[in-house]
Amino acid sequence: MKNLRINGRVWLETTSEGETERFLGIGRMELLGHIQQTGSINKAAKAMSMSYKRAWELVQSMNKLADVPLVVTQTGGSTGGGAVVTAEGEKYLAQYQALQVRFHQFLADELARFSEA
Repeated sequence: MKNLRINGRVWLETTSEGETERFLGIGRMELLGHIQQTGSINKAAKAMSMSYKRAWELVQSMNKLADVPLVVTQTGGSTGGGAVVTAEGEKYLAQYQALQVRFHQFLADELARFSEA
C-alpha cells in the first residue's frame, strides 16, 4: 500500500488511589523545554500559543505529581520573576526525549514489518 504510516504517542501516567493522571507527554515536555530556554512560564506559554493560565496549571500538575518539583518559580521584584527547570526536570526532559527516539524507531520497525508482509 502506498504512503502507509504508523503513528502514535507515548506519555507517562501516574496512578494514586485508583485515579490515573497524565504526568508527562509531548506537550508538557515541550513546555518544560521552552521554560528552560526562556526562564519564564509566560514566555514559554506564548511560544506555544497557550494561555499563561494553562501553562501554569500544567507546571503545577507536573510539580504535584513528581517526587520533587520539575520547575521552580520566583516572584517578581526589581529583577522580575522567572522560572527554572530543576535538575529533576532536566533529567525527565532527557529521559523523555530518549524515549521518543526509541518509540519512533519502534514505529519505523513495525512499519517495515508491514512492508515485508
